[in-house]
Amino acid sequence: MPIGGDLLSSTMAGIAFIGCAMTAITPAPGAQAQGRRREVVVNGKRIKTVDVHAHCIVPAAAALIHHPLEAPGLLMADTSTRIAAMDAQGIDVEALSINPYWYGAERDAAAELIKVQNETLVEFCAASPDRFVAFATAALQHPDLAAEQVEYAVKTLGFRGVGVGGSVAGDELSNPRFHPFWAKCEELGVLVFMHPLGTRELEPSGRLAGSGLLTNTIGNPLETTIALSHLIFEGTLDRFPGLKICAAHGGGFLPSYANRSDAVCRTFPDRVGKLPKKNPTAYLKDGQLYFDTIVFTPEALRHLIAETGPGQIMIGTDYPFPWTSTEVDLVLNTPGLADDERIAILGGTAARLLGIAS
Repeated sequence: MPIGGDLLSSTMAGIAFIGCAMTAITPAPGAQAQGRRREVVVNGKRIKTVDVHAHCIVPAAAALIHHPLEAPGLLMADTSTRIAAMDAQGIDVEALSINPYWYGAERDAAAELIKVQNETLVEFCAASPDRFVAFATAALQHPDLAAEQVEYAVKTLGFRGVGVGGSVAGDELSNPRFHPFWAKCEELGVLVFMHPLGTRELEPSGRLAGSGLLTNTIGNPLETTIALSHLIFEGTLDRFPGLKICAAHGGGFLPSYANRSDAVCRTFPDRVGKLPKKNPTAYLKDGQLYFDTIVFTPEALRHLIAETGPGQIMIGTDYPFPWTSTEVDLVLNTPGLADDERIAILGGTAARLLGIAS
């Protein structure tokens, strides 16, 4: 979900969880009252589950560029409601991310904003280290600064991942100006969590107006599809083969129709431009691209796994937005998976990439 919505305030470490034109998730009353923590078991073994897609915001950072914060229906003075929801859903650890709202900020303001934001995230996670980790933030509109911010976040603050939008103020992530940032992410071996900001270029035309909340329903996965396609066809993934990018919302529409990208290389090779080093579908399977499970049904998850491989999938909930609260059950109920594959999707892969102890 894009940020720009309701604020769920918190006094803890200056961080707030946000809502966004939707009601935030609340756990079942019984689960919250009893404080029971669901333990996820696969073949008799208790496993640690990790949610790679959970949102938050740091109000003190947003205030530096006067980013508006509105009050929502669900207020949080502490993390009890969120942890109760995690406990009810069977989520042991959330990897917090902040959707970029600062890509228009000038350099000095962006530098201060990211400093406040990342340091607050560290403090917050340190207060509940068994429940929360976080993706660092970076000012990609200033790529050299972003590279410095990622290095500081990893080497000094201890982050193991960084979050980015699906584009940067109208520029594609494949633009060569971002090569210093990608080079630093590859060098440091961090997981990059990519969350779309929507296809805002289409909104003035009215194509996404009308019923259906299309700016989000199809706009968000569409931006992810465009971003991943450019990273493949513009050679970014070839230039930085060690990159690890997790695309939100199951990678958008790309995994559902990726074979068309292979077909265009065969059908119109003279119109594609410089051909990627591999078939486009290979990038979905070869360890550079990862995907969360927000695809809603066992059949959709089965298909995503068939197109990418079980080792490329990690659970995501989109908390606090009420898109889903059953991701653990989605994985457990998807047919055809071996026990070790379910364990990897539920938390093993994310724990390995983010340095979370088992």
